[in-house]
Amino acid sequence: MGKHRCSSNASCDRAAGAVVRLRCPRCEADVEELACSLCAFRMELQNGIIHALPPERNAHYARFIEEYEHIRAAEGRGSRSDDFYLALPYKDLSGRNSEQWKIRSRTYDCLIGHVLKPLLHQGALILDVGAGNCWLSFRLARQGCMPVAVDLVTNENDGLGASTHYHQHLSAPIPRFQAEAVHLPFQDEQFDAIVFNASFHYSEDYAATMREALRCLAPRGMVILCDTPWYAREESGQRMIAERRVAFRQRFGTASDSMKSLEYLTNARLRRLEEELSVYWTIHRPWYGWKWALRPWMAKLQGQREPSRFRIYVARKDASFYRSCR
Repeated sequence: MGKHRCSSNASCDRAAGAVVRLRCPRCEADVEELACSLCAFRMELQNGIIHALPPERNAHYARFIEEYEHIRAAEGRGSRSDDFYLALPYKDLSGRNSEQWKIRSRTYDCLIGHVLKPLLHQGALILDVGAGNCWLSFRLARQGCMPVAVDLVTNENDGLGASTHYHQHLSAPIPRFQAEAVHLPFQDEQFDAIVFNASFHYSEDYAATMREALRCLAPRGMVILCDTPWYAREESGQRMIAERRVAFRQRFGTASDSMKSLEYLTNARLRRLEEELSVYWTIHRPWYGWKWALRPWMAKLQGQREPSRFRIYVARKDASFYRSCR
């Protein structure tokens, strides 16, 4: 693809709202020119990012965002170098989180090779929810898709602002929205796929989050959950949360529990979503290597809590149609 660098914030702002139809995240009315004529809420444009959090929702997430940014900075996330971002997910040039990126890269290969393959090079509109620094959106754009990135965090190191490292390598900037997953600022039935990339477990209500994604999904589209921890037993997930709170207090000075995120999946939780929302899950299992595959057995032998496992879960909006094709 050709190279392009935005010459001004205004041009980036126009591009951000050009590819999707918007609606007010507060009153749900259709929106033109970013301003809602019913409730007077206006989405603000700042440095190419459309800020679609009403003040009351901004206040709801303020402490979470502060804690999240503090922890991510302490973990050594981000860089000033374009090369760092361009290498993701295959290499962590900082060397600080290499093991995690090995997992991310294999998930990505499975996502592209098995899940999204029919949509590549077709100009598919894909919503990247919890996009972070937009590495997945960048990769999708290079695969011939039209990504739209959503996140709560907008900083230039690890949030949506970091996407500027990619823009000179794309023909157009990535449209970016600061928004919450349960009140997306998009009209109904637009996206060919909606991807929660290592982000679904931050939800405070899985059913509400999925219902909102399904609303925005085009007919026969798919909602994809990647790299959210899965446990065979509810008890294991609860133990993980307790252990993490202790570890975070010791390392970062905060338990990072200001938002009541659900943190993990189980088969029971997935079945409840199927029943409540009339979706049908397809499961893909990326191969992370023998060491990773043996973790549950080693934990059992050593009397430890079962470790998390990662799968890719794909929910189809038109469940009855896809069931009839099985």
